[in-house]
Amino acid sequence: MCAPSNSGWGCTRSEFPPVNSACRLTFSDYARLLRGNRNYRLLWLAQIVSELGDWLYSVVIYGLLLDRTGNASAVATAVVLQVLPQVLISPVAGVVNDRARRRTVMIAADVARFFIVLAMLWASHQPAVWPIYALLLVETLLWGFFEPGRSALLPNLTRGERETLAANTLASTTWSFNLAAGTALGGLLAVWLGRDIAFLINAFSFLVSAALLLGIRIEEPHAAAGTPLKPADLVDFTPMMEGFRYIAGDRRLLATLLAKTGLGFMGANYIILTIMGERMFPVAESPLLGMSLLMFARGLGALLGPWIGGYWAGASPPRLRRGILYGFFAAAAGYIALSGAPALGAAIACVTLAHGGGSVIWVFSTTMLQTQAEDRFRGRVFSADFAFLIVTMSLSAWLAGLAVDWGIPVRRVSLALGVLILVPAALWWSRAIPLWRDDEDS
Repeated sequence: MCAPSNSGWGCTRSEFPPVNSACRLTFSDYARLLRGNRNYRLLWLAQIVSELGDWLYSVVIYGLLLDRTGNASAVATAVVLQVLPQVLISPVAGVVNDRARRRTVMIAADVARFFIVLAMLWASHQPAVWPIYALLLVETLLWGFFEPGRSALLPNLTRGERETLAANTLASTTWSFNLAAGTALGGLLAVWLGRDIAFLINAFSFLVSAALLLGIRIEEPHAAAGTPLKPADLVDFTPMMEGFRYIAGDRRLLATLLAKTGLGFMGANYIILTIMGERMFPVAESPLLGMSLLMFARGLGALLGPWIGGYWAGASPPRLRRGILYGFFAAAAGYIALSGAPALGAAIACVTLAHGGGSVIWVFSTTMLQTQAEDRFRGRVFSADFAFLIVTMSLSAWLAGLAVDWGIPVRRVSLALGVLILVPAALWWSRAIPLWRDDEDS
């Protein structure tokens, strides 16, 4: 029988097998998680509806900007505005998520984004592109509050490293499925019914997400035990500096956080896949469909990577660390091979490999951070995690857009990206993994 529990799980501890760090995750782990944990199930459903809407309209926005301007840098600007403002808001967002109830922060962000995306529909019919850029900026600032809150809340919904890894793997593969399905559907709907339907679906997906989050019933110890959030906290840099000192004081935590910084180099994929889909691999004379299929491949790889990696690694800390290294190698190999892909089928295979590796890096490093960081600092840790990721992602996307507009072939840009990814791989192998050598020896 299921019984209430303070952890938010709907079943008693005896219904779950003992956690063995050497055990591999299986399908039953994910089924048990969704069946027995009502709170996580609601969070998962909210993720599905909101992310499907996001990817539906992202591919439409990139296609719209290319149609209006004909420049890769226009897409690069959109990508930068979708990610870089998170760096500016992350210190404040981290404090908010460590002082206020994270579920409340997420619901407020969802409701606000409903109105922003409705305004985006209006902007898509204006002759100038700057309203689209302005609204993307505001939407990104709101996402900067939502996502660290979700990552910091998740460990309160799970028990132990094994359940946390299962939840992260499921969340990542769900994101990947949403990317694959959303971008494919976005291209088809835009060709069939026009762009407006994608904006409307995305707007209302945020309301559905907010309604699902309202159903979560969970204690948030950091909010109950900590100092309540006050307006003055938003301009008080003391909590932010405490967070920075906490991260800097733990070399293992800092190294794990910087793994996603290396992953951010893959931000150039937004330009590479968009331009290749439009100019090299159009489908049925539709550039938008070619772009959608390459984005679909990105989602497919991100879907398969964590399932395969999770089965191999289980919750074994040494395998999680080695898995990050293998993920960098797969990402590098995928983009190096993409530079010579002769046809769309080969390109899809290369993109699938690259983003399978990238998704392994994301899931494994996130799981390690969630188990290493104290709950009272977790919001600030994940805000910093996203901030470092976003800096490299924005720089990579912007430089890729400029390179294409300067006449550098997109295949060479793909080759350069693959080689560049080998740099964080080398640093993770030579500088990060040795930090845990004492544990492995013991």
